Amino acid sequence: QVQLVESGGGLVQPGGSLRLSCAASGFTFSSYAMYWYRQAPGKERELVAAISRAGSSPNYADSVKGRFTISRDNAKNTVYLQMNSLKPEDTAVYYCNAWRNSNYDYWGQGTQVTVSS
Repeated sequence: QVQLVESGGGLVQPGGSLRLSCAASGFTFSSYAMYWYRQAPGKERELVAAISRAGSSPNYADSVKGRFTISRDNAKNTVYLQMNSLKPEDTAVYYCNAWRNSNYDYWGQGTQVTVSS
């Protein structure tokens, strides 16, 4: 069955770094654009970063540009989010999403990222 499993979240001090991973299985990973979203308590889910099927043309929310980097390894069926210079406002549950069309739209269970001193 389709699975997206995020890992790498945790507690980090402001200014620190984390690398999130999302391992995919059960579908043809290289046929899907991949996205990272986040949702903070009391807020709507927001798009953080996106990457095309081939791994080109990454896009970022303005709030994370220059600090976060999305990448993917199609041989390992994995997408990554490198997060540097973390701020308290980056605290959220981070979700990965695989999207091909409205009928093929998969989500992971999320991983908590907490930025606090």
